[in-house]
Amino acid sequence: MDKNLGTIIKIKQDGMIKAFEQNNMQITFVDNFEQLHNYLKKYLCNHKTVALGGSMTLFETGVIDLIHQSDVLLHDRYQEGLEREQMQEIFRKAFTSDLFITSTNALTTNGCLYNVDGNGNRVAAMIYGPKEVIVIAGKNKIFDSEEEAINHIKSISAPANAVRLNKKTPCVKTGRCMECHSPERICSSFVKLGYQGKVNRMKVIIVEDEFLAQQELSWLIKEHSQ
Repeated sequence: MDKNLGTIIKIKQDGMIKAFEQNNMQITFVDNFEQLHNYLKKYLCNHKTVALGGSMTLFETGVIDLIHQSDVLLHDRYQEGLEREQMQEIFRKAFTSDLFITSTNALTTNGCLYNVDGNGNRVAAMIYGPKEVIVIAGKNKIFDSEEEAINHIKSISAPANAVRLNKKTPCVKTGRCMECHSPERICSSFVKLGYQGKVNRMKVIIVEDEFLAQQELSWLIKEHSQ
């Protein structure tokens, strides 16, 4: 990496660390998936109960496999053959879990997280319930302003997830949120997480690896090819 570029990146990272600390959140930057796993191993131990928010990032980074190999009790929303009521019960168990692991749709350099949910179980658990929350995201999710973060969610995150889930919503065809009233709409609850009452309950990990950005781009290409 160019030395001057490295200096600028370090300045921006230090600024984000300070901004998240002011909002009582901890943010950590890791270079690759190995460093991410080493960080998580400190928390995936001692028979902790663990729940998950719906996230492709957890699969793409190998976090799901790591959790299955760890000394924890997982409330596994991804186990095969779950019926609707069983899934709802797993969602409810998340509120009493020791650790909730998820991703975020976007975050800003001033220390805020932005998310949109259909059912609301993911954002609800981020806000309240689990003793600790770990949020994992690629550097491609970082934006300088709230406007940019929300635009990213409406023009990329939500439409791409609608494509992935085979939803029959207008955004699948237009590539952008249309504020629809479709029964299959997945963006019902918009949530901004700023200042937190409990210090460091929420920990954010930014993965520098380019793979996550490439994955999101592949979804975007697929989205516009429909």
